[in-house]
Amino acid sequence: QVQLVESGGGLVQTGGSLTLSCKVTISISSINIMGWYRQAPGKQRELVATLTTYARTNYADSVKGRFTISRENAKNTVLLRMNSLKPEDTAVYYCTGTTGVGRTYWGQGTQVTVSS
Repeated sequence: QVQLVESGGGLVQTGGSLTLSCKVTISISSINIMGWYRQAPGKQRELVATLTTYARTNYADSVKGRFTISRENAKNTVLLRMNSLKPEDTAVYYCTGTTGVGRTYWGQGTQVTVSS
């Protein structure tokens, strides 16, 4: 059973930084696409960033230049570095992993709150 466990969320002021971490219970090299999504209260879940095994990244326009997704293969961990945080970044952030056969696994989510 593949499990993804997020950590690193919390409360930060506008302009601050946080780094989210997602630990995967299997070798991260067997997951084709790692990603982060978020869901704010009353809104639909949206894509934040993805990272493929070929190191190709994709970011939502709203976070480009501020967020960086990366992976630490030796630790089976994916990171999301978030800089210049804004109140509109407040949401529950979810880590995802999609395997080569197209199955996607989700973490339980971690809350990020940006105060104005």
